[in-house]
Amino acid sequence: MSRVKLITLDLDNTLWDVDSIIINAENMLKTWLSEQVPDSLAHYQPDNLNRLRQDVATRHADKTHDLSFMRTQILFEIMRQTGLSEGEARRQAQAGFDVFFEGRNQVKLFDGALEMLRSLSSKFDIIALTNGNANINRTGLADFFSGAYSAADVGNKKPHPAMFEAPLSALQLQPDQAIHIGDHLVDDIQGATDVGMHSIWVNLVGAQPVDVTPSREVTHLGAVDEAVQQIVSG
Repeated sequence: MSRVKLITLDLDNTLWDVDSIIINAENMLKTWLSEQVPDSLAHYQPDNLNRLRQDVATRHADKTHDLSFMRTQILFEIMRQTGLSEGEARRQAQAGFDVFFEGRNQVKLFDGALEMLRSLSSKFDIIALTNGNANINRTGLADFFSGAYSAADVGNKKPHPAMFEAPLSALQLQPDQAIHIGDHLVDDIQGATDVGMHSIWVNLVGAQPVDVTPSREVTHLGAVDEAVQQIVSG
């Protein structure tokens, strides 16, 4: 019987293209801002956003891994710049974030992703591990997952060992009983390797490996299932 019991799975740029999703979510937010708080658009500009991002990161250094907090706080600062009271600025910032978050979770899966999830979830527990703030329930993919951990949940982001140790501890598994699948050589593959997990590098863009050796490499999500079976078979 195989020792492998768990698949941990990255989300952004492993299951979908995150850049196009963020662009859509930003457009939804800007449309909402133009309708609800039009004065805010004068402040929702790249230079000001960069300044606010740096300022918020400095004042809330312990929260920089929590992308939802960071975005909501930046929106709050923008609302304050329009002259809103603190309470109203908080309310509008949260409402604006809710609009963004709706778009953030409107995902378009890569080819082969849905089939991969169906196959793997029939054989293993799957737990999402993400440095981002995508929500498996909001994406409509929750049925394939046993759970999810974000950097905000854990208090650290990949490749920190705590991200990988959290699901292992929850399920009382040893590292070699888990396979981590992800696109980022350092955050996903090096992080998993350092704690003793198997790893599958999802290299959809033809990148060259640098000083990191995954257990397996795939260039299409349709090949993940076979790679998992190769690891399971030893």
